[in-house]
Amino acid sequence: MSEAAHAWLAAGLAIAAGALAAWLLPQVLELYTLINATVFASLAVLALSLALVWGFGGILCFGQAAFFGLGGYAYAVAAINFGDSTPAVPIALLVPALAAAGLGYFMFYGRVSDVYLGVITLTVTLILFNFANSTAGDQWTIGTAPLGGFNGIPATPPLNLPGDPGRQLAPEEIFSVAAGALALAYAVSRLLLATRFGRVVVAVRENELRAELLGYDVRLVKLAIFTVGGLLAGLAGVLFANCVFVSPTMFSLSYSAQVIVWVIVGGLGTLLGPVIGCILLQMLTSWAGTVQGVNANLLLGAILVVAVLLLPKGLLPTAGLLLGRVRRSA
Repeated sequence: MSEAAHAWLAAGLAIAAGALAAWLLPQVLELYTLINATVFASLAVLALSLALVWGFGGILCFGQAAFFGLGGYAYAVAAINFGDSTPAVPIALLVPALAAAGLGYFMFYGRVSDVYLGVITLTVTLILFNFANSTAGDQWTIGTAPLGGFNGIPATPPLNLPGDPGRQLAPEEIFSVAAGALALAYAVSRLLLATRFGRVVVAVRENELRAELLGYDVRLVKLAIFTVGGLLAGLAGVLFANCVFVSPTMFSLSYSAQVIVWVIVGGLGTLLGPVIGCILLQMLTSWAGTVQGVNANLLLGAILVVAVLLLPKGLLPTAGLLLGRVRRSA
């Protein structure tokens, strides 16, 4: 089977799985569990964004939380001002994508090294976190939307039917949207990597100098994949804003670090691995929060150490290797 056919098959299976989850889970899960599942789906999109940027683009970005938060805040501000989520969603995708494009332009065309790229993206995240926390007071508004300081924007309007502000989606319907968005984001990412552009992205990751000598504009390729990652992180922020609420926590170091852990545990260089890693670790963290005496952050750190030492390739690649050995022995 050719690479393109394999990509189309994987994309089709992802969309089918997303459609099945969107239809089945709202019928069998309680509301609290379903809201948690919506959170997991939104954070899985965030993990997918870094899986694309780092795993295939070779760009270790500590700032995915910045684009995640920008997506959430842009959605909340636009939805409050327009009174309709229909224009708010594209605005919330455009803002982090433009922010990623602007930041990436100065980094990649400025020939910033990988180490300093990580420092810059982390610094931008911290600046946004501190700025969002300092926006308390009536003077900090965008149109009619108060930014709320450390309290955030708890009155974020939920998604509504396109063009019908009076028909807001129920939590069950928002989960269906989140599951569909995750499946669609995975499918588009999978198909993108199967294109000529996707192969060039991987070539730049493997040997940047050789790709440049072959005539490719390495800076433009990196900028493009970085912008796509920012857009996906913004989509995660929109979904998160509809199941929790928008606050400066979205810019926090916690999310910046967790998304890296999800990618490492799930499997760097894969798309599905970080999604699985994110969902499994979020389920484990939620369970740990209900157990007295268990520190969820300490548990997450221990899992990262164990994963790096015992499963350096991540869950999905290791599972693939074990399955291959079983097939050969059989």
